[in-house]
Amino acid sequence: MKYVFLFLPALAWGIMPVFVAGVKKSTTYNQITGTVIGAFLLGAVATLITRPAMDWTTFLIAMIAGAAWTIGQVGQYISYANIGVSETMPLSTGLQLIGVPIVGVLLFGEWSSAQAKIFGFIGILALIIGVYLTSKDDEGTEEGNKKNQTTTLIILVVTTLGYIASSSIPKAVKADGVAIFFGETIGMLIAVLIYLAASKQLGAIKQKESYLVIPAGLIFAIGNLSYIMSVKDNGVNLGFVMSQLAVIISTLSGIIFLHERKSKKGYIFTACGLALIVAGAILTSLF
Repeated sequence: MKYVFLFLPALAWGIMPVFVAGVKKSTTYNQITGTVIGAFLLGAVATLITRPAMDWTTFLIAMIAGAAWTIGQVGQYISYANIGVSETMPLSTGLQLIGVPIVGVLLFGEWSSAQAKIFGFIGILALIIGVYLTSKDDEGTEEGNKKNQTTTLIILVVTTLGYIASSSIPKAVKADGVAIFFGETIGMLIAVLIYLAASKQLGAIKQKESYLVIPAGLIFAIGNLSYIMSVKDNGVNLGFVMSQLAVIISTLSGIIFLHERKSKKGYIFTACGLALIVAGAILTSLF
């Protein structure tokens, strides 16, 4: 089963954007609401089955991480609508892969050896170039003609800080992975309610489109829980690197299933950017 858990996170997180974007007439409010409900449902079931131990401090930290994740996910959903899944996912993944290792080095003392620092910073350089290539305007296509593309990219960069925080905060505690995930889903629910209330969009809770997105939330949760099992069976480095293959699956799925068109130059930039992002992920994780 360890090999199933090794590949399942990439598959689940890779196809999740297609399930979200595939719900017609759904807004960002519907998408984040449905995703969080689905994640909470699976997290609650897993918690009832495993009954993990958790103290209040760990639970509160997990909630903060979940709230931070919601910020990142909202930014990603805004980007889906404006620049497409096939451009959003390489950018979002690359930015996370740059930010999380830097936080690990500065706050948790990772990359302690000289070799780790050298390969790590080479990996970050590869990620930066990869993000740049995948973000280049594709003139003459639907993606390249978006007037608000620059604004969307700024939103994505800022909200990705939420992803980086949600990935880094749990490193400060030691607890059962299922317990942490359930705490995160509670934080997600609270953050979504605040977001909907502040946006005066609480009506999204009652809308059909929100519930049509719940399967995407379940898929996300399956990927998350599988990642927890993969780390236990395969180790952190291998589990993390393999999970990042999701960016390839989601990018190709956006092009194939959502018909997000690019020019020949755009496909070349995207392919080269993806290759550098995967190479950067390996370098920053294995050394």
